[in-house]
Amino acid sequence: MSFNELGLSEPLLKAISDSGYTEPTAIQSAAIGPVLSGKDLMASAQTGTGKTAAFTLPLLEKLGQLDNPGNHPRVLIITPTRELAAQIEASANTYGKHTTLQSLAVFGGVKIGPQIKKLRQGIDILVATPGRLLDLSQQGAVNLKHVDVLVLDEADRMLDMGFIPDIKRIQKLLPENKQTLMFSATYSPEIRKLAHDYLSNPVEVNVTPKNAAAHTVEQVLHPVDKRRKSELLQHLVHLNNWSQALVFSKTKHGANKLTRDLVKTGVRAAAIHGNKSQAQRTKALEDFKRGKVEILVATDIASRGIDISELPMVINFDLPHVPEDYVHRIGRTGRAGTTGNAISLVCADESKQLRDIERVIKKPLERVEIEGFEPDHVLPLSSAGHDRSGNNSGFSKNNGSRGNGSRGNGSRGNGSNGNSRNRPRRNRNSSSSSRTNKQATA
Repeated sequence: MSFNELGLSEPLLKAISDSGYTEPTAIQSAAIGPVLSGKDLMASAQTGTGKTAAFTLPLLEKLGQLDNPGNHPRVLIITPTRELAAQIEASANTYGKHTTLQSLAVFGGVKIGPQIKKLRQGIDILVATPGRLLDLSQQGAVNLKHVDVLVLDEADRMLDMGFIPDIKRIQKLLPENKQTLMFSATYSPEIRKLAHDYLSNPVEVNVTPKNAAAHTVEQVLHPVDKRRKSELLQHLVHLNNWSQALVFSKTKHGANKLTRDLVKTGVRAAAIHGNKSQAQRTKALEDFKRGKVEILVATDIASRGIDISELPMVINFDLPHVPEDYVHRIGRTGRAGTTGNAISLVCADESKQLRDIERVIKKPLERVEIEGFEPDHVLPLSSAGHDRSGNNSGFSKNNGSRGNGSRGNGSRGNGSNGNSRNRPRRNRNSSSSSRTNKQATA
């Protein structure tokens, strides 16, 4: 299927072509039609599969066919984080550049005055985080009574972050008769209940197995004692010459400390989390995209909205407490058919989180010990599976790494050196260039 078959007008098709995309992703093929027809939608798709374009494209098409008396927003997109709001605004501007439609992202952490000024000038698509939207409403700066379409993006994250009461307050500001779209990478029973409350006879689109990790991401874990995690990460970064890796830390303090440790060893690293100002977060992300920063250390909340083409590596320095967050994290790599790598540094204290993650993704993670970093405190085997010996995690990275000298024995003392000389390595430099059709992932 091509974009020409999805009912999109020439201005949008030209913008898609300008962006270098030739065919829609699975979620775009499945969602664009129902959205154009005015149906409510409940869509589940992996992060990085193009779900942002799956709603921005048809909404731009619908808006282009209507007038906007009063210049009030007709589409409201609610997101959990500033970064994701900015990403969606950029997507709407990219695909709507050959139209007269105006988009605006509003979020906290920056002055509210300029946002109020832009709202008064008139917009068609408003992208907002819940708190800032309520602030603007209380100040009388935005009228939501003309909204025709509500989009709830990353609904599961909004639930985790405690935004559901705010969403309920926002619902009361909106017309009862509207189209509602819900997008999320994972769906818990709580999110399904939310969908039942807010959506009317929705079309359900599920392009990936429930809570599954993308098959394009090669996953491995390295057992290591907690006190040596930072040392192991430094070792892997230097040994493999990683030039671009996204590292997840469970706390803001931990992200800052890890960043300082990396910088001390000569690594260009930066941290991004909720305590950073919006200007600091934006600069860190831009420097990471441009290669000025090699390692970006992020918390889960701050990571939503990070959209980097062909990011080769994701590192779980700490395992998340919510197993579905693991799926979100590793979804930053291996996007739209390209291959990626996800490495988790796991200590014995995280055995429960590991067990929960393996239950959610329905498979055990391959365990590979790194020579010289074998843990004193053994990581228990989970019931989801068993260790595989004789495998080397030695991912070949996009910038031409050497192996990482790991031993895939899972439990120490079995005499396996676990090198990968007997199995071919995939050249990850060729993973994206081998595709003839480029899919829109933003």
